Amino acid sequence: MHKARKYPRFAAARRGVPLKRPAPTPAGPPQARLLFDPADPVRAPPADAELMDAYSRAVVHAVEQVSPSVVRVHPMRAGHGPEGVGSGFVISPDGLVLTNCHVARGASQIEIVSHEGRKLTARLVGEDADTDLAVLRIDQDAGLPAARLGDSKRLRPGQLVIAIGAPLGFQTTVTAGVVSALGRCLRGERGRLIEDLIQTDAALNPGNSGGPLVNSAGEVVGVNTAIVAGAQGLCFAIASNTARHVLAELLAHGRVRRGSIGVVAQQVAIPRSVAHAAGLDQASGVWVAGVEAGGPAAKAGVQEADVIVAVAGRPVTGLDDLLRALDHDSLDRPTPFALIRGGRRIELEITPREQKRG
Repeated sequence: MHKARKYPRFAAARRGVPLKRPAPTPAGPPQARLLFDPADPVRAPPADAELMDAYSRAVVHAVEQVSPSVVRVHPMRAGHGPEGVGSGFVISPDGLVLTNCHVARGASQIEIVSHEGRKLTARLVGEDADTDLAVLRIDQDAGLPAARLGDSKRLRPGQLVIAIGAPLGFQTTVTAGVVSALGRCLRGERGRLIEDLIQTDAALNPGNSGGPLVNSAGEVVGVNTAIVAGAQGLCFAIASNTARHVLAELLAHGRVRRGSIGVVAQQVAIPRSVAHAAGLDQASGVWVAGVEAGGPAAKAGVQEADVIVAVAGRPVTGLDDLLRALDHDSLDRPTPFALIRGGRRIELEITPREQKRG
């Protein structure tokens, strides 16, 4: 028998007649619908803006707001040319730049490179080694936009922050992270404690010093200052509220005014029996090793071997507590001091004077 007669479908295929395929039987109930239906219209892939999540949008917004204000700082030494590189940011329309003291110190001239690559010059307005902050003024009328200082007291651990600077000389580099902790303390170059530091894991490298630490609203909440070498993500920034105070002092007086009472002192343990007799809960105080003749402490009657235990009602357990009490608000103001002398507690009133420079 001929194959075409035996297999009608084969014969139809030979003649080019299209075959009718049976409709597929749905595998579910009548109301079921396949996730992919060939009849659905083909949609174009979403644009990049639609794919950008909230985190990315926040970082991009902050960078666009602040990066035009960020500059690269090259300190110049006489006869040596540029020595190192740091960062800074413009904080006023007339060309004031905030950076680190260790970036600008000792420079005979300072070169500033703007966001778009313009080379400018600047001079030092003032510096404060105790907070590692310095203020520069650009010589030219560059018209650079100014960044906004935010309120660092509103920060919370875990909050998004962005660091912008010139690490290793790479202009306007952006890193992002979170606030790891607040209220950290580090010892400054002259031994004084730098307080209220922001700890962050936003990556910092040499050259980031003096650059801004920014929140998602595009406000500068810190000035990048230090890293812990050999550690991962231990980076620190000076709080913007501290920077605001230092800035005001440097512009008004050319220095940050702090109080002094004219003593040489060190921390000492207080015997438990003495502390109990004096009604103290603390285990240490500040022992007076020497008194400057004619100084505020000498005029008030402080003697060698006295132990300072409180200032203005606040416990003093070490030198850091005493230095903290002698801030600019203490200048020329009679202030109550509590001391232990011969095992007994006494009260004296001392009027701090401005600390001598250097």
